[in-house]
Amino acid sequence: MGLGDKISNAAEDAKGKIKEATGKATDDESLEAEGKGDQTKSDVKKAGENIKDAFKS
Repeated sequence: MGLGDKISNAAEDAKGKIKEATGKATDDESLEAEGKGDQTKSDVKKAGENIKDAFKS
C-alpha cells in the first residue's frame, strides 16, 4: 500500500468518525449512518490494498 493510499484511507476513516460522532451528538441518524459507511469504505479499501500487497510479495 502506498503512502498516499494510507493517508487517504486514514483521512476517510477520520472523516467518518467525525460524522458518526456529530450524528450521535445531534441525534441525526442519517449523518451517523453516513459516518459509519465512510469508515466501512475505508476498511474495505485498506483490505483490498493489503491483498494487492500480499500478491506482490
